[in-house]
Amino acid sequence: MADSSKTEKATPKKRRDERKKGNIFFSNDAVSVMVLLVSFWVIRLTASGAVDQLESFFRYCMGLATGGAGTMPNEQGGNLLYQLLLVFVKTAGPILATAALVGVAVTFFQTKMLVSGESLKPKWSRLNPLQGVKRLFSLRSIIEALKGLLKISLLLLLIYRFISGALLSFTKYLGADLPGACGHLFDESFQMVNQIMIAYIVLAGADIFYQWWDYERQIKMSKQEIKEEYKQMEGDPQVKGKIKELQRRMAQSRMMQQVPQADVVIKNPTHFAVALRYRPDVDEAPVVLAKGQDHLALRIIKMAEEHQVTVMENVPLARALYASTELNRPIPPEFYNAVAEVLVYIYRMDSSLKQGGSRSQ
Repeated sequence: MADSSKTEKATPKKRRDERKKGNIFFSNDAVSVMVLLVSFWVIRLTASGAVDQLESFFRYCMGLATGGAGTMPNEQGGNLLYQLLLVFVKTAGPILATAALVGVAVTFFQTKMLVSGESLKPKWSRLNPLQGVKRLFSLRSIIEALKGLLKISLLLLLIYRFISGALLSFTKYLGADLPGACGHLFDESFQMVNQIMIAYIVLAGADIFYQWWDYERQIKMSKQEIKEEYKQMEGDPQVKGKIKELQRRMAQSRMMQQVPQADVVIKNPTHFAVALRYRPDVDEAPVVLAKGQDHLALRIIKMAEEHQVTVMENVPLARALYASTELNRPIPPEFYNAVAEVLVYIYRMDSSLKQGGSRSQ
């Protein structure tokens, strides 16, 4: 019986772990019924051809018996064995091949192509007599026993009805020709098999629902287990590292998108780079849009050059700004004068370039 404290549905991680162990929702009845159903219809479709093959084989045997005067040389014996194998392949081959393919397909459909070696490992707990007694009187064992009794009861009931109907119709067969009587009996047999298959399909549907319910019941978790799983995932160094790496990359991506909006990038000359923006009508002081060291600094400088943002080399200022500022925040007051000199120089340079351009025109 399941633990009464396990009232919560299994988490995705729990389901993945159970799947790795080979513990999945699976219905053997669904596989059996589908194999029997398809095999039955293949037999019905190939029955006339199978009868013709058997008839030809018997005629071949009779020809060998009458033509050989009661003796059978080795060559004739080899031919007879070959014909026997050929008839077997033509009659039983399609049925066996179809049954195997359907069985594999239905199994893979339920397991979703799962291949696990956990179920093949020896479990010594199965040798424990107490565990064996518990399994014998478990809910699953009782349900399986009831299913078996129900299947046998339905099978016996339908066979009884078929035999009773055949006995009542026995007088009709006395005056009929043998092929006609056999054909009628054959049709009645197929009707009985149809009824059996319908009953077994209903039982298979019920078994699928039960297996799903029992699987969900077995993998339920307690609230404490869910909490422990959450702590374990949050405390996993690899998970934390991946989360931090993802956050760092996202932050860098957002930062790099702001570089084209900068007025100046101050570098040192390759180790540090700080991108500043100053809009007098919006910003109270110059704002740090991006900053980086080593490889990231080179990326900031490259992007600034691509978008025609002025890049200035000032070793002490670049190092100090990198160490003392935060992204998307104004620079500290102690840097106002140094940064103001840089901005004034840039504005003057831009003005002179504009004046030079207007004169040339």
